[in-house]
Amino acid sequence: MTAQDALYDADLYADNDFEEADIVEWYEARPVTVPAAVATGAIIGAFALGVLTAVGALALMGRLDD
Repeated sequence: MTAQDALYDADLYADNDFEEADIVEWYEARPVTVPAAVATGAIIGAFALGVLTAVGALALMGRLDD
C-alpha cells in the first residue's frame, strides 16, 4: 500500500462514521474476598516456610549446634 492508496481509502470514510462508535463501559472490579480460614492458613504457611528456610540456611552454614 502506498501513500497515494491511503489517501484514496481515506476518502471512503465519512467524518461522522467515527462519531457512531460503540461506547465501552468500564465497571469497577469487585473487591477480592478471602475467607478467614484461607487467609490464616496462608499466613501460617508462609511463616512455616520462612522458619524452614532459616533453619536450612543455618544448617548449611554449620551454625546449628547439636
